Amino acid sequence: MDFTDTRSLSDLLARASRAMAARKLATAEQILKQAVATAPDSAEAQRLSGVVQLMRGNAGMAVGFLQRAVELEPGDFNAHMNLGSALFQCQYTDTALESMRHACELAPSESATWYNLGRAMHIARRPSEARPILMRAMALDPSHVMTRMTLANAQISLGEIAEAASLYRSVLKIKPDHAKAWFELCNLKTTRLDGSEIERIKELLKRPGISSDDQIWLGYALAKVLEDQDDLAASFHALQTASAIRRRSVSWDIQAERERIDGIIKAFDRPMPRAVDANLGHEVIFISCLPRSGSTLTEHILASHSMVEGANEISELQIVITGESNRRRQFLTQWAPLATAEDWHRLGCEYLERTAQWREGKPCSTDKSLGNWSLIGPAMAMLPGARVVNTLRDPLETCFACYRQLFSDGASFSYDFESMASYYAGYVRMCKFWKERFPENWHDHVYEDMLADPEGKIRELLAFCGLPFEPNCLEFHKTLRAVRSTASAAQVRQPLQTNTSRASRYGALLDPLRDLLQRLEIE
Repeated sequence: MDFTDTRSLSDLLARASRAMAARKLATAEQILKQAVATAPDSAEAQRLSGVVQLMRGNAGMAVGFLQRAVELEPGDFNAHMNLGSALFQCQYTDTALESMRHACELAPSESATWYNLGRAMHIARRPSEARPILMRAMALDPSHVMTRMTLANAQISLGEIAEAASLYRSVLKIKPDHAKAWFELCNLKTTRLDGSEIERIKELLKRPGISSDDQIWLGYALAKVLEDQDDLAASFHALQTASAIRRRSVSWDIQAERERIDGIIKAFDRPMPRAVDANLGHEVIFISCLPRSGSTLTEHILASHSMVEGANEISELQIVITGESNRRRQFLTQWAPLATAEDWHRLGCEYLERTAQWREGKPCSTDKSLGNWSLIGPAMAMLPGARVVNTLRDPLETCFACYRQLFSDGASFSYDFESMASYYAGYVRMCKFWKERFPENWHDHVYEDMLADPEGKIRELLAFCGLPFEPNCLEFHKTLRAVRSTASAAQVRQPLQTNTSRASRYGALLDPLRDLLQRLEIE
């Protein structure tokens, strides 16, 4: 067969497309290798080769094919859109968004291009830029459910809770059985469902052949609405059922987590080398926390100050540490005891460079990653001038709040009481070690204490961070900023609530969790 023949090339590309549609990616890849080898100047062969690599999770390999496709056919909006997706997955965010914007310019009436750009903007923590782009995508294709869902998520980040709730309900008009839309609507916390909506969730859960994912989303939604109705026994049963299904789909090893903490403590239980610059990182406030401990509220209070930018849940600390581990080909616990003052200084400067965008308008920034609590040792070695605010809430309330929350990813410890209690115990042990190790850099900010004395505790928080008191921090709910935590975004837009305790309402239903915490000597 002469593969340079146009008809033969068309046949190869058609066969590859069918294989991709059937998710036979290895077959598609082999066919496209033939197509590229015999027609290297075929833009479509190059583009499809890139798309196959994207589908296989090889974004780095995809970039080369897609860059070549763009060179060969600069007017192909699909090639630019696919290239943007590949670059975005490789974390070349600015270049990726540029490619996606160009795709929109080339095909302004294609809703998919605007949706992909808006979705990327939202993921890149630019919800105010994402919102008008997603609105344009929705105007071009009102029936596209994921556009509405993503726009609603962006609106939540911006505090537009009523608008987001309206969008979720519009999704349910288009697709009444959309389980994730039901969950997201209930997950707003401040939105209540009416009787007919609650009955609809119950009916959907009874469908024969319902998928595990739908059972989980609808189960958590039902637990929330039944709690709102004070039917706590039924709510707890729905929660137990959904969390048990979720637990089967995630992996969590209690012993491995204990050993991880043991390793970190051992690695940092020795004097650190004298810092090159003891003031390095003075502009950074790390928030150490477990989920649902009041950390989003704490960050929002700090971000209400004129000198502080709230960066939300960023991953730069972990990225810097992982990068050094990869360079040394050793785990953190292996290389940390060997690191010199110059090594830590270099890593601290890298962190500051990576997070500089958060201090372009204000001198200080927060870092609220949920993994911070176990990385305070390397954080302090890198940035000895930084401060750590450890947010604490009643242990039973924290553990139950985590158990009640369906997390989008991570938090695999939260779907059964034993794992949750053990994880909390590890957090307490680790934080006790860091507090003793870095007492001048550490401040415990207790949620219940703040409820009892808001102004006094907020003044203490600001003073620890080296910030003058500002009344805006008491009226944090009026602060306009993007909040990444969907579970807390609506709540921080309200004045301080004193009725957030739930554990006492559930009484004996939580006795197994209480017993576990007592056995672990957690009070």
